[in-house]
Amino acid sequence: MQKEVRLRWLFIANLLNNAGAAFMWPLTTVYMHNYLHQTLTFSGIILFCMSLAMILGNFVGGRLFDRWRPYWTAILGVTISTAALIILVFWHSLWPYAGGLILVGFGDGISMTVVNAYAATVTTKSNRVVFNLLYMALNVGVVIGTLLVGYLLDLGINVVFMVATLCYLGLFAIVLTTFNVAPVAMKQPQTVTKVATDQTPSRKRHLIWLICLMIFTIYLSYALWESLLSVHMTNLGIPFRQYSEVWTINGVLIIASQPVVTLFNERFKIGTQIGFGITLFALSFLGLVFARQYVDFIIIMVVLTVGEVIGLPIVPAWIDDMAAANQRGKYQGRFNMALSLGRAVGPLFGGMMVAQFSYAVLFITVTAAMLMTLGIVLVKARQAHLLNG
Repeated sequence: MQKEVRLRWLFIANLLNNAGAAFMWPLTTVYMHNYLHQTLTFSGIILFCMSLAMILGNFVGGRLFDRWRPYWTAILGVTISTAALIILVFWHSLWPYAGGLILVGFGDGISMTVVNAYAATVTTKSNRVVFNLLYMALNVGVVIGTLLVGYLLDLGINVVFMVATLCYLGLFAIVLTTFNVAPVAMKQPQTVTKVATDQTPSRKRHLIWLICLMIFTIYLSYALWESLLSVHMTNLGIPFRQYSEVWTINGVLIIASQPVVTLFNERFKIGTQIGFGITLFALSFLGLVFARQYVDFIIIMVVLTVGEVIGLPIVPAWIDDMAAANQRGKYQGRFNMALSLGRAVGPLFGGMMVAQFSYAVLFITVTAAMLMTLGIVLVKARQAHLLNG
């Protein structure tokens, strides 16, 4: 039996999963606010619940990957998401829509953790290369989904859900036909009688927790682009279609910047690369305080994307470097839980901040949070001599 999932299938699986998921984030805020006439806070609560379900899925996916059957865990996750989307094609009033989103979140949580855990078993490429390609797939998927939803929504909500369902059916086909492998790092479940002790040193475990805190603040902030920014830009008179087109720039830059990313991978320590990239990413949010024209948002997205491709793709690789071999699913699950929790809190936190204060206060607050947690991570990594993993 083949020992690992080929990298191209992991890439396509991650792309399809995130393209399908990306239909939900800007769609939920706009659909609930503009079509179902709900408040931003209420749509934030629904997205919060969806992401809590995703966090639970991350946890379940990591546990099942390490302790049960990775292949059947992958099938379980994609089956739940696909079934929920098929139901939403036909039934998408307020409460069925909310319930369907929560099921999609749970299934996606399992799938995303399983893909990361499978990626950690790839031996034909370095883990920095593997996770950088997965991150590119994630973002290209987000771009495709977010761009398409801006056009498809004009054709009707049914069409949006049908196209999202096609993404998940493609993902299901890939999982079914290519994920049934037997990596050396995976213990066969029928021979495991006792769960292995976590042999990851405590200093590395502590740093991983701090990295997860940083990832939480980053994706809390990023979720604002995926949710509230669609409303913010339309409030400024910018069409929703143009909001979607901003994500095209994100995708093109992610692909075009790969030579720069390779240069950073070859010449800089992981901690240095993450520090520079995330600082740039965080500072881009200050620009949103002053943005009023469409061109302003384009420039900000360029700065954000450059920081993103330099700093974020190798964070899972850094975690993988520090985790014990038999705990890869567990720690990739924690990374995805932090990511999902940030996405959960972001729309709700953003909606409450805008309601109580303003968009400007919101953007300043998240910038400060990202820079503070990044500083804590880098200081701890230096003290523990782990800046290079």
